[in-house]
Amino acid sequence: HICRDVNYGWLIRNIHANGASFFFICLYLHIGRGLYYGSYLYKETWNIGIMLLFLVMATAFVGYVLPWGQMSFWGATVITNLLSAIPYIGNVLVQWIWGGFSVDNATLTRFFAFHFLLPFLIAGASIIHLLFLHQTGSNNPTGLNSDTD
Repeated sequence: HICRDVNYGWLIRNIHANGASFFFICLYLHIGRGLYYGSYLYKETWNIGIMLLFLVMATAFVGYVLPWGQMSFWGATVITNLLSAIPYIGNVLVQWIWGGFSVDNATLTRFFAFHFLLPFLIAGASIIHLLFLHQTGSNNPTGLNSDTD
């Protein structure tokens, strides 16, 4: 465990956890700015941004489970069980995510893999988001082009 077995591991873990919280603050400010500026009118750029939000939330959730305490275990159990409400595939999807019939060590291994791999998807989606933003341009509250005299 990084907090006990690595020099200053407690600091690394706390910076990682608090950095994620700060990142969410920045993300919510970015979404608020987009709503204020009417950026949702650029549907492709907005939808990729929403997809990014869900990817970041998924990464944060699986990271929350990794310490494997009681809160982590029951958080994983409750949130993954929400997927069982999906018609036809819900129960199969939940068992696939769990890696068995209950939240167990296989679930922890899968969540560690997801926590490692999802940031690469986030980086790729961020590049696509920026490419669409470059095409449409940033908006402002007045709705006027910034290069207009």
